[in-house]
Amino acid sequence: MIKKIEHLEVSKRKLLGECLGSCTIEELQQIEQQLERSVSTIRARKNQVFKEQIEQLKQKEKLLIAENARLSDECGAESWPVSREQRDNLSREEQRESSSISDVETELFIGPPETRTKRFPPRK
Repeated sequence: MIKKIEHLEVSKRKLLGECLGSCTIEELQQIEQQLERSVSTIRARKNQVFKEQIEQLKQKEKLLIAENARLSDECGAESWPVSREQRDNLSREEQRESSSISDVETELFIGPPETRTKRFPPRK
């Protein structure tokens, strides 16, 4: 058990860059590869966490915009102007959502287009 602890401490020191003078080229290359794998794993996890946070924030933004519109309607006040960036983000999000939906109207209608009503349920 004591030898195992000593071996782990030596490995830890080597990974921290201490006591590398006694290492062979092969050992140094192994340490380098291990560190590169560790960095790659850490970066992948960090990117995953960032993506999850971005998605959560986008959902929260949608909810807040919808709540703002609802509250504005309740108060009878003009809704806050939405910035161009917010409109662009919302339209891109709507395009992404609509591209996944393949419902298409295939019926023909006679008359001006204003008299037709779309029969699809509203998307959330």
